[in-house]
Amino acid sequence: ANVCNVSSTREEFTLLFGMNKTWDPEQRKLTVDMTDRIILNPFAAKRLSVLLGNVILQYEGRFGDIQLDVADIK
Repeated sequence: ANVCNVSSTREEFTLLFGMNKTWDPEQRKLTVDMTDRIILNPFAAKRLSVLLGNVILQYEGRFGDIQLDVADIK
């Protein structure tokens, strides 16, 4: 997967994963096939967030900071 979308309700967090099949930056229409879904309760989502944060800190300690443009996250 190279695309992830996250949504939530009071009871659950939904993570949708898929593939962006648009490789030409000049192409105006974006084609994304969302193929996998993970549904978590809020407690499991929070634990996943903590685990990912720890793994990212370890990664950056070995390989350097991961630079993100904040606009990429929205």
